[in-house]
Amino acid sequence: MGIGGSIFLLAVGAILAFAVNADISGLDINVIGWILMAAGLIGLIVTLWYWNSRRRTVVTRQTQTPVAGPSYAAEYRETRRDDAPPPPPPAY
Repeated sequence: MGIGGSIFLLAVGAILAFAVNADISGLDINVIGWILMAAGLIGLIVTLWYWNSRRRTVVTRQTQTPVAGPSYAAEYRETRRDDAPPPPPPAY
């Protein structure tokens, strides 16, 4: 749903639950507002959980040129690490 959609549902639900005093036969506007607020809150929690649970992959590439003559092949090495810690803050 995304953060924007979740905040929109929370806002619309709060308006319906707290600011609207309308009577519609068979519908309770306050209950609909509370349901929309709950859906927005659940959507916000799921979105934040999904963003924080994504794996971060750090790729380090190294290319080494041949040392001697044409009979040697170039070497290419790739190292992958999952969930690498963030870099330290810059020193001032």
